[in-house]
Amino acid sequence: MAFAIKADVRDSQVREFAFIAQKTMYGGRHIAVGDVVFVFASENEGGKGLFARGVVTSFEAVAGKPDIARQTPRVSISVRRTALAKRPLGRSELKHLTDWNDGQPGTELNFKFYRQATNKIVGISNEATEFLDAFF
Repeated sequence: MAFAIKADVRDSQVREFAFIAQKTMYGGRHIAVGDVVFVFASENEGGKGLFARGVVTSFEAVAGKPDIARQTPRVSISVRRTALAKRPLGRSELKHLTDWNDGQPGTELNFKFYRQATNKIVGISNEATEFLDAFF
C-alpha cells in the first residue's frame, strides 16, 4: 500500500522532509519505513498540491494526550524525495470529482484530502497509486 500526505511544506526543493505529529486518516496510521508516499503541499498554507514522490525513512507514533477519549492517531515521519511532479494536481484539478462512489482514483484523492480540508496522511489504493505515478 502507498500513502499520500497533505501538509504545510515551506520548501518544496529540499530532498528530505520531516513531518511532525501529522494526523492520520483512511489507513494512514499504517505507514512505515520504506513505504512510498506522495507529497502534496497544502493549498491552505499556500502550496500547490502534488509536487513530490518519496520514501519514508523514519517513523514514530505520537502518544495520545491523556484524558482525551477520542483522538485521531498521529505520527511523525521523515521522507526522502525520489521524484518531482511534472504536472500539477491539487484541489482545482480534483474539485469536479464529487461522485464519491464512482471508483475513480481522482475521486478517492478528492474525498480523502479535500472533503475535509485538514492536513493528514492517508492510505491510498493501488489505482490511486498508479494515477499519481502518471504525474512523474
